[in-house]
Amino acid sequence: MNTKDMMQKARAANFVSNNGKVLRGVNMLRIDFNKLESIRVALGFDDDDFADNINYLVESGYIRIRHCDTHKEIELADYPMDEIEGKLTQKGIQLLAGVIEDPCITV
Repeated sequence: MNTKDMMQKARAANFVSNNGKVLRGVNMLRIDFNKLESIRVALGFDDDDFADNINYLVESGYIRIRHCDTHKEIELADYPMDEIEGKLTQKGIQLLAGVIEDPCITV
């Protein structure tokens, strides 16, 4: 196995584990929205990996996002991470509670 293949496998394994960490990070304040950039910094993730995790969690319906200033729901691709805040949806809470499972998330 070459270095590129090893890095790709490691990144895929981290993706699953990191999805759970990000989900728990977004849920820190429970009912309040959390700034995504603050969560990224607190978890020590790099920009690209964190963006991959947030994208998966938003597209899967586990996280709801909005603009920090306007509080209007937005598309992830339209704003930089430091202008976005998020909170768990009902589905995200169910996942953390163990009621549902996702093969791409380790809780």
